[in-house]
Amino acid sequence: MGNALTKQEILKEIVKAGKDPVYFTINYCRISHPQKGLIPFNAYDYQQELLNDFTDYRFNIILKARQLGISTITAAYISWLMLFHRDKNILIVATKLQTATNLVKKVKAIIKHLPPWMRISEIVVDNRTSFELSNGSQIKGSSTAGDAGRSESLSLLVVDEAAHVEKLGDLWTALYPTLSTGGRCIALSTPNGVGNWFHQNCVEAEAGTNNFHMTTLLWDVHPDRDKTWFEKETKNMSKRQIAQELECNFNVSGETVIHPDDIQWYLERATAPEYRTGFDRNYWIWKRYDPEKPHLIVADVARGDGKDNSAFHIFELESMEVVAEYIGKPTPDDFADILWNVGAEYGNPMLVIENNNIGYAVLKKLLDKGYHNLYHSNKGDHQYVDPVTAQWKSNVIPGFTTSSKTRPLIVAKMEEFMRNKLIKINSNRLLSEMKTFIWHSGRPQAMRSYNDDLVMSFAIGCWVRDTVIVESQRNLEYSKEFLSSISTSRTDLATSIPGMTGHNSSNSSQQTETAKKFNKQYVALIKG
Repeated sequence: MGNALTKQEILKEIVKAGKDPVYFTINYCRISHPQKGLIPFNAYDYQQELLNDFTDYRFNIILKARQLGISTITAAYISWLMLFHRDKNILIVATKLQTATNLVKKVKAIIKHLPPWMRISEIVVDNRTSFELSNGSQIKGSSTAGDAGRSESLSLLVVDEAAHVEKLGDLWTALYPTLSTGGRCIALSTPNGVGNWFHQNCVEAEAGTNNFHMTTLLWDVHPDRDKTWFEKETKNMSKRQIAQELECNFNVSGETVIHPDDIQWYLERATAPEYRTGFDRNYWIWKRYDPEKPHLIVADVARGDGKDNSAFHIFELESMEVVAEYIGKPTPDDFADILWNVGAEYGNPMLVIENNNIGYAVLKKLLDKGYHNLYHSNKGDHQYVDPVTAQWKSNVIPGFTTSSKTRPLIVAKMEEFMRNKLIKINSNRLLSEMKTFIWHSGRPQAMRSYNDDLVMSFAIGCWVRDTVIVESQRNLEYSKEFLSSISTSRTDLATSIPGMTGHNSSNSSQQTETAKKFNKQYVALIKG
C-alpha cells in the first residue's frame, strides 16, 4: 500500500492516523498470531471502543475476562501515543517484571512492523525492559518491587493484571502525584477476590465516586465465542476459576447479606439523581417534596474517627421509594444543621437518628433547635415512643439504638424488603456498599476497609417503616373501628333517656373529635 502512495497521500495518511488511534490501529498495526504469523490487527468493536475511551477519559479501569486481547489493544494505543506525540513518558507496572516487559515488547513490535513511511519516529534507545523514540517519547516496564516512576512525571501509567499486584494501594499513593500534570492511567485485570485496590476502585467507579471510567468485558463480548466455546473452555475449570476468569465475578457470592442476584436486579434499575447538591454535592435528590405524600428521614451518624461517613435517606412511605440520599463527612454540628434543613424541606417528617456517641450530639442540637418529630424509644427494650409521650416518660431516650439485639432485626428487614422487591432504590452508591456488606462470624458488617453507613441508614428505615409506622397505623385504625362500633351500638339500642338533651349531637361530636385525634396522631407520626 505504501509503495502506491504519493508523498501527498502519505502525508495525508500520517495526519489521519495521528488524529485517530482506531484508524491507525486497524489500518497500519500488525500483530503476531501463534499460527498465522504476522497479521493485520483487525480490532473488534469492543477493542475499538476501548481505544476511544483511552482518548476520552484520563483514567480507565477495565474488568475483563481472559484472552480478549485487551493488553494488545492497549499496546496499540501506547504505540500511537508515543509515535504521534513528543516526550511522552509511559510506565508499565505489573506484579512480575516479565509481565510488564511483555507489554513493552508488544509496543516495540507494533512500531517496528509499521510501514517505513509511517514510522515518523525511530527507536534510538533499545533495552530489554525499555526503549526510547527519537521524538523523546519513552516506555519502561517495572515490577512493584522497585521505586518505579516515583520521581518521574508520567504521561501514562498502565497497570497490567492490577488485581494481582500486591500492595498496589501503596504504589498508587506513590505514583498518583506523578500523574498530576495531566497524566493518564489504564488499569486492567481479571478479578482476583475482593478487598484489593482493583476491586475497591471498580466498586467506586460503578458508584461514580472516583475518577475512573469503568468497562466490564465478559467472555461473550468476543464475536467468536458462543455456548459451545464456553462449555469446551470450562470443562476442566473450577467454579471459582469460571467466575473470575470468564464471568468477571469478584467471588463475593454466598457471603453478601443481600444476594448478588438481587443487588444486580436493583443495579439495572438504578437511576442518576435529578439534583446533586449540598456543600459537598453529596446530597442526591431523585424526587422533590410532595406535600400529598408522607415521608421518613433516617440518619446514621459517623463515629468521628475519620474512616466513616454520616449518611441519611429520605423515604416516600406510600411507594417505599428512596427519594433522596446523603453521604459525607460533615461535623456533628453541621450534620444537625443539614438534617434540620432537609426536615423542613420535606415537611418535618419523623426523623430517625442512630443514637451512638456522636449521634447524641446531633440529637441534642436538633432538640435544642426545636425539631419536635424525632424518633424516641424506651431505654431498655428499644420500643418506639411517640414524641408527645416521650416528654413525660422518664425511661425514654431520643434516637434509634443499634445494638446486638436490634442490628439483626433491621438487617433482616432490609433483606426481606429487597428479596421481595418491595422497595425502590435509585442509588448505585447504596447498592455498591451492599456488594461489600457481608456475614462475618455470624455478624452482618462491611468488609475490611469498606463502609456500611448507607446500608445501616437504609436498613433502619426499612425496619421503622415496617414496624413502628405500620403498627401505629394499625393501632389507630383499630381504635377508630372500636369508636365506630360504640357509636353504632348506642344508636341501634336507643339507650338515650327521654328528656336527655344533646345526647346524639354531643356524644357523636365527642366521638368524632376522638377519631380526629387519632387521625392527627397518625399524620403527626409520618408527616410531622
